[in-house]
Amino acid sequence: MHAWEQIQKTVDYIEEHISEEIKIETLAQLASLSQFYYQRLFCRLVKKPVNEYIKLRRLARASEALFNREEKILDIALDFGFSSHEIFTRNFKSAFGMTPEEFRSKPVRLNNYVKPQLLLNYTLVDENVPLITDGIILEITRKRITAPQYFAGLTAEEPIEQMPGGGGTGIDTLGALWDSFHAAKAGIPGIQPDGAELGVTFPGTREGCYRYFAGAEAVPGSDSGDFTDWVLREGEYIVCHFEAEDFEHLVMDAVYKAHRYLFETWLPNHSMNVSPFAAERYSSHSPDTTSMEIWVKPV
Repeated sequence: MHAWEQIQKTVDYIEEHISEEIKIETLAQLASLSQFYYQRLFCRLVKKPVNEYIKLRRLARASEALFNREEKILDIALDFGFSSHEIFTRNFKSAFGMTPEEFRSKPVRLNNYVKPQLLLNYTLVDENVPLITDGIILEITRKRITAPQYFAGLTAEEPIEQMPGGGGTGIDTLGALWDSFHAAKAGIPGIQPDGAELGVTFPGTREGCYRYFAGAEAVPGSDSGDFTDWVLREGEYIVCHFEAEDFEHLVMDAVYKAHRYLFETWLPNHSMNVSPFAAERYSSHSPDTTSMEIWVKPV
């Protein structure tokens, strides 16, 4: 058994027993390692110490449960391994900048720590060969566009450490940007009603920051006014197509795993360099959408 498989067994165990007391000793035995080496290997592969990871996953699961207003916050705290309301509140506020009561009264999108699928770090597939793992179907292909494609929307800039899926927690500002775009979409000149939607990550104007564009296809040559333009240039692209069981899993879990697979595993193993942007292409943000694509341009 590979080392990552031993750690993945314990990651799965943690998820299945998230509401129970979880001891390092139990996890180390499951991985057939000493407690010392287990904790070192876990931190190396998951990028978080074991106890910190368990806390973050408990907070992620508890934040989802808070949407059920019929369940008491104390019961949610106890259900997800927090020994008291006070401890749950302290950890929740430290991670997200608000108390569970504040979140419940005014829900916002949160950046939660996603359960890793370590297989994606160590499995290399050929082009046009699907990879199926942990409820995700992922495939790398090539596509060529023969004419520029134009988009109009909104742009935000924020610190790189706040990038969703990067391991940090807090309010999901990109989700809020998409909400703002959809509220304004009908009034953006030139937007094609049934056109694809595009989210683009690209370098920021300040050190340590990145920018993100959220928009939709626009008629070529149209004036988008005060809104931001983005052009997907003609040429060949590497496209990572992936699917999940529903839209929530697609945008809150699968997209981050697909990004990591493409940029940390597939492209480096093919010795490929790409232009400094990554475009997330959606047919729409409808709840019925279960697939999307990441486009990058080889250089």
